[in-house]
Amino acid sequence: MFTYHQPMKILLISTNRNLLPMPVMPIGACIIAHAAERAGHIVYFLDLMFSKDPQAGIEAALARWKPDAVGLSVRNIDNNDMRGTLFFLNDLLRYVDVIRNMTSAPIILGGAALGVMPEQILRLVPDTLAVVGDGEMVFPLLLERISHSKSFSDLPGVAYIEDGVFQRNSSFATGFSSTCPAPDYHRWLNTPAYLSQMATVPVQTKTGCQFNCVYCTYAKIEGSSCRLKEPDSVADAVLQLAATGLRDVEFVDSVFNAPLEHAMAVCAALARVRHNARLQCLELNPRDFDDTLVTAMERAGFVGMGITLESASDPVLQGLRKGFTSSDVHHAAEVVRRHRIPCAWIFLLGGPGETRETVRETLQFAGKYIRPGDVAFFNTGIRIYPGTELEAIARTEGLLTLPAEEMLAPLFYVSPELDAVWLDQELKKT
Repeated sequence: MFTYHQPMKILLISTNRNLLPMPVMPIGACIIAHAAERAGHIVYFLDLMFSKDPQAGIEAALARWKPDAVGLSVRNIDNNDMRGTLFFLNDLLRYVDVIRNMTSAPIILGGAALGVMPEQILRLVPDTLAVVGDGEMVFPLLLERISHSKSFSDLPGVAYIEDGVFQRNSSFATGFSSTCPAPDYHRWLNTPAYLSQMATVPVQTKTGCQFNCVYCTYAKIEGSSCRLKEPDSVADAVLQLAATGLRDVEFVDSVFNAPLEHAMAVCAALARVRHNARLQCLELNPRDFDDTLVTAMERAGFVGMGITLESASDPVLQGLRKGFTSSDVHHAAEVVRRHRIPCAWIFLLGGPGETRETVRETLQFAGKYIRPGDVAFFNTGIRIYPGTELEAIARTEGLLTLPAEEMLAPLFYVSPELDAVWLDQELKKT
């Protein structure tokens, strides 16, 4: 058991170093840094995104600050790219080894990756704890328990391995804040480095996702029901960020326009203030996508949008449990053509039910309906995560035999009706 007296010195490390397609500002880690400070602790923030020697950077931070606890924010397990797969947790292992060699302070893991596979990661990196609930609530409470040498075995939102057995405490049922946070990114990050590489500033108007796509992990990370931020507080957050020079704002909700009423209210609130920001969102669902929404987005200050289709073929959309049909896809294309906001179209080929015919149907849609000047992104193969419906499908089809505890390294699903070589050739023709 660790014994400290408040305030504790906390070294918070953002471990994400993936620069593609552009570096992502660590919104969660910055929010947690603020939360720990509000709880009375002294926080030192180390962002490894642009570090030339991350291990040396960690060593220097440990030697200088001598922290009482170290938090590691882990955004991604891998890059979700079947063609050029990168597994990021080997770096996490090295970082933890560096920390262990220099301090006996407790190591606390958090971030989206821990929401997806907490047990597998904790077994990969032993003698650590994990925050798997709302970090801004759980992390300060966990620090309080540690500082007073109290047990955290009953603390909601915490996971750990005890005597070889994985323990995960249930998350908080209450305590969600409806105020949209706007972290002081300038304080914690090298914002000029991010902006020089076209990074946008992330803002969430809600957490959670009401959809049930077969491959998705949002339910594990944020929950299966939407918790909404107050629209006026979203506008205030954008106004505050833009006032500090962070004008390129991206809404990073799982789906921006669901529920539609909330998206409309957010747009109306943004239209009422002179925020001077350039807004975008790449996660629009075609089911609730119409001229009224896009007009509201134009008035709110959107300069870019993206529609996540995955496919334009009904058998595949049904196989992926997307919750919309090809008629919704075609209607969305007609709506986009009536407006001026640039649009990115995002496809994911190879899912359950995909055949050569369905691939051609999607590619024909893209060739016919996507406006000149807009862009389309085609990804092939779907990352299989334990606990998802896609895992069950892959096992039923005989494509997956590994037990769930061995699925940390990336595994991808491609419909058995497809040949990977043929699929690559078809994509090269587009």
